[in-house]
Amino acid sequence: MAFSKKQKNAMLKSYEKWLQQSQAVFILEYTKMSMKDVDSLRGKVREAGGQLHVVKNTLMSLALNHTGIDHETLEGTSLMAFAINDVPAVAKVFLEVTKNSEVYHLKGGYMDGKAIQNSSVRMLAELPPLPVMRSQLLGLLQAPAGKLVRTIVEPARSLAYVFKAYSQAEEAFPTAG
Repeated sequence: MAFSKKQKNAMLKSYEKWLQQSQAVFILEYTKMSMKDVDSLRGKVREAGGQLHVVKNTLMSLALNHTGIDHETLEGTSLMAFAINDVPAVAKVFLEVTKNSEVYHLKGGYMDGKAIQNSSVRMLAELPPLPVMRSQLLGLLQAPAGKLVRTIVEPARSLAYVFKAYSQAEEAFPTAG
């Protein structure tokens, strides 16, 4: 299907907008894929905090050039996932889809303006989800503060135990007097 120059310019602007909004981009090559499959995958990517689009390689190459991303020539069919919120979650969706699949093939992606290989996408997919990473970081930050509070309070607590033991001893064995 041929597109007019106006339509191509609109598509190019959309591609540039998606690239600017995303933290990372992952590319999937597909064969023999129905619209139902695309919609299913699009829903999974949306749940993971991203967007999935079928792109025209020539226009996407132009958009990558305009946004300053170093890239190789895109060939074949390209489904691109734009990770807006949670990069590891979107990478995980793509990794699960390509596992044991003859229809999908992971091409790599772009992160921080540079191309990343399939191995990097796999490493990203193995990271825990963003809420888990946040809670782990919070735990790491809170641990020293909690230890400091316990260290400061411990002498006073020990002294309180001594006074309590002394008062209980006084009650049990009153002094004559």
